[in-house]
Amino acid sequence: MLPRLRWAWDFGPLLGDVDTGRLLALLTAVAEEGALGNAAKRAGMSYRSAWGLLRACEQALGAPLVVMERGRGTQLTDFGASLVQLDATARVALEAVHAPWQRRLEELLAPVVRAVPERLRLAASHDLALADWVEHGRRIRFDLFWRGSEEALAELARDECDVAGFHVPESWTPAQMSSWLARWLKPGLHVCLPLMRRSQGLIVARGNPHRLQTLADAPKRGLRMVNRQRGSGTRSMIDQLLAANGLRPESIDGYAHEEFTHEAIAATIAAGQADVGLGIEAAAARYDLGFVPVVWERYGFAMLATTAASPEAKQFMARLHGNTFRQRLLAMPGYEPLPARAPGGWSDFLA
Repeated sequence: MLPRLRWAWDFGPLLGDVDTGRLLALLTAVAEEGALGNAAKRAGMSYRSAWGLLRACEQALGAPLVVMERGRGTQLTDFGASLVQLDATARVALEAVHAPWQRRLEELLAPVVRAVPERLRLAASHDLALADWVEHGRRIRFDLFWRGSEEALAELARDECDVAGFHVPESWTPAQMSSWLARWLKPGLHVCLPLMRRSQGLIVARGNPHRLQTLADAPKRGLRMVNRQRGSGTRSMIDQLLAANGLRPESIDGYAHEEFTHEAIAATIAAGQADVGLGIEAAAARYDLGFVPVVWERYGFAMLATTAASPEAKQFMARLHGNTFRQRLLAMPGYEPLPARAPGGWSDFLA
C-alpha cells in the first residue's frame, strides 16, 4: 500500500500533544455506538485509554465532551456532537481538494516504493496484558480486533482473520476442549498455542461488602450485575454458572447490561453502576476493587498450521514469549506465563 495524504486538526497549545485524530475517532464511535466500551473497541484503544483521553481533553477544553448515564450508556454532549459534525463536514469538503495531490503522490512513489507485506490479522478475546502490550510494548506489526472467544474462532473459520485469541477453563477435559473447538475448526488443519494462565472471578466493591462467594449470591441478595457481551468466553461461563444454580437470566437485575471488556466491567462497578461482574483479577486490581477467584483459565491462540509455520506468526509468538511480555505478566496480579512450545493439537492446549 502506498503512503496516503492525510490531514488533522491542530489545536495548538490548547490540547498540546493530544492526537486529535484519535480523539475524533473515539467521539465518532461514541456517537454511533452509544457505549464507551464499544466505542473504545471500535476506535482501537482500551477502555482505560479512552476514558483518560476524554477526561484530559475535557479538562483542557473546559467543556464536557460526553455524558454517561445509567441505563442510557454514553452520549455526546452538544459540544462533542458539534466537533464530530464539523470534522465530518470538513473531511467531505477536503477530500475533493486532496484527490489530485493523492494521485500525484502515488505516481511519484510507485516506481520506488515496494509493497508492504501483508500483516497478521488477529481477532482476540479481550485481555489486559495483551492490550497493554499492544498499546505500549509491541515491536511487530499486526492488525488487532477485539472479539469474544467464540466470535474470534468463528472469524478464523471464515478466513476473516489469521489468528484467533481465546480462553477456556483449565478444569476442562481434553474431550471438552476438542468438542468445543470442533464447532468452528478442523483437527489437523488448525493448531493451538497456549500463552498464559489467568485468574477470573467475581469483581466486587473493595472489601466485598456484600460477602459474595458465588455469582448465585447476587440475585439472592437483590444485587445488580454487569454482564459480558454474547459470543465472549466470559459470557458463556456466566450462563453456565447461572444454569448450574437454576437461575433464570431474566430474573437477574443487570443481566441485559453488557460490556465488551474486563476493564469496562471493573469501571462499571467502580462507578457504582453495578455490584458484581465476572472478570479477570488484573481488572479488579486496576480499579482498586475486591476480587473473589472462581476459575483459572488458559489464554492462547488458534490458527491454521500453515500460518503457524510462517515467519510472521513465528515472530509474533516469539515476542509474546519474550522477556518483555513475561515481565509484564509477572507484574500484573492473576497472571502466570506459560513456556513456549511448538504448535500442537487441541488437547495439548491444556497440558
